[in-house]
Amino acid sequence: MAWRSCAALLRLSGEDVLRSSARGGRWPHGIQQRCGFRKVFKKPESKKAEEELAPPHAEASEVAPQRRTPAPQVEHRAPLRSHRAFGRLVRPLVFTVGFTGCCFGSAAVWQYESLKSRVQSYFNEVRADWLEKLRPQKRGDVRKEVNQWWNSLSEGQRTVTGIIAANAIVFCCWRVPSLQRSMMKYFTSNPASKTRCSPMLLSTFSHFSFFHLAANMYVLWSFSSSAVSMLGREQFMAVYLSAGVVSTFFSYACKTATGRFGPSLGASGAIMTVLAAVCTKMPEAKLAIIFLPMFTFTAANALKAIIAMDTAGVVLGWKFFDHAAHLGGALFGVWYILFGHELIWKNREPFVKLWHDLRTGGSGGGGADGGGAV
Repeated sequence: MAWRSCAALLRLSGEDVLRSSARGGRWPHGIQQRCGFRKVFKKPESKKAEEELAPPHAEASEVAPQRRTPAPQVEHRAPLRSHRAFGRLVRPLVFTVGFTGCCFGSAAVWQYESLKSRVQSYFNEVRADWLEKLRPQKRGDVRKEVNQWWNSLSEGQRTVTGIIAANAIVFCCWRVPSLQRSMMKYFTSNPASKTRCSPMLLSTFSHFSFFHLAANMYVLWSFSSSAVSMLGREQFMAVYLSAGVVSTFFSYACKTATGRFGPSLGASGAIMTVLAAVCTKMPEAKLAIIFLPMFTFTAANALKAIIAMDTAGVVLGWKFFDHAAHLGGALFGVWYILFGHELIWKNREPFVKLWHDLRTGGSGGGGADGGGAV
């Protein structure tokens, strides 16, 4: 969510402004000044005559320039626009709550099914070994090296590999000219856009700059092992996807409150949640910057500095990064470790038991399907 805009958007918006001004009969300010100067130079006396002979007409002519100037018009309609703008946040709020609930519900079911498959695979281990001896050995050094590399990764690194691959695919789609309009519509989040809900998730996988993509994926890769070992694979994915939507909604709210609208994209909000969760859980861990490895600092101090910087960015209106999304992601990560884990994940047992009853046809369990909630 870090980059606020791109060059293509600026070019399109500039053309739209010129076209709309030309259609409405309102030209840029310089052209208006020139036309006004000529009118005053040609008819100075007729204007005075109209003012003396027809006072009602003069009042109408005095109102007309006020309609051209944007300042009085904006001040007059500001309260109405603000109410409408905040009303546009209702659907994103409902989407955020519903999507977060679906993420954690799916994660609970995923954990149940994975644990059940592990139990079943334990009983089939002897049969699998016997079939492996009968099968011909696979040939190919490349496949063997890939398998060795994959097995050498930690569980957290294997978990985020799919996320990194999805971000890389979306990055390549930005380079296709025919997809530019669709990418701008669905893969950039903007509360002023007509499409507001689906971009809250899709923009989390969207990067326009290669440096932006590389930096975010490096941070995600670095913290993946600690985060997944702390939360588990299923809970980590639920937190990550929910964090992308929550951070985007926080960005929507700040943009609407300040009136600084613009498109945002990137995984920084979700990654900030992962970083904040790890720093909150392990505050004494030592961290370092990739370009300055000689300087180390604790995770707690790093989290405080990040939150302070993003808060300053929101208050002061810094535009290079979407500091509101960063701040929302960091606060969501801190909240989840302190309260959310106990409030959401620890109370998943009734839902898992309901899923178990639906899957087993309401029977009390037994055999391989027994065990209730896990």
